[in-house]
Amino acid sequence: MDLRHKLLAAHSRQQCDDIVAWVGADQKRFDELFKLFLNDEYRIVQRSAWPVSYCVQAHPNLITKHYPKLIAKMQENDQPDAVKRNGARLLQHVDIPEKYCGSIMDLCFQLVASPDEAVAIKAFSLTVLGNLAKKYPDIIPEIKLLIEEQFGDEKPAFKSRALKLLKMFNH
Repeated sequence: MDLRHKLLAAHSRQQCDDIVAWVGADQKRFDELFKLFLNDEYRIVQRSAWPVSYCVQAHPNLITKHYPKLIAKMQENDQPDAVKRNGARLLQHVDIPEKYCGSIMDLCFQLVASPDEAVAIKAFSLTVLGNLAKKYPDIIPEIKLLIEEQFGDEKPAFKSRALKLLKMFNH
């Protein structure tokens, strides 16, 4: 499959599903997709982000060797929302290796705290922080404070996710 051509041809759920099916659990195919996500033109980066996240959701081990590059990509200025949204989405579904937890934690706190981020990016980042809080309960007060600071100005998707986290923390 000419993956780059496929990504340029359309941007639809069906196209995403086709790419995810083509990648399957194949590390080499995922690496090819991830390379486009990291290094290509804006439209390719944007369109590859969705299948990258779904591939990782189906096969979490595919991202293992790519954590440093994923974190760096998500930290770059002027990334399309698709990069941060799908990066945070995939991080919800993996057991993050300990050596990357601090960087990912910092990134997610920054994304949630930023007034400029889209609500989906914030909601996914909250879930990642909630998952990390299971390993690092010391961050719970900071998450609660962040939610409290953001809650009044946020959209229902954020509020729903925030309330679920607060309920989890209080049990």
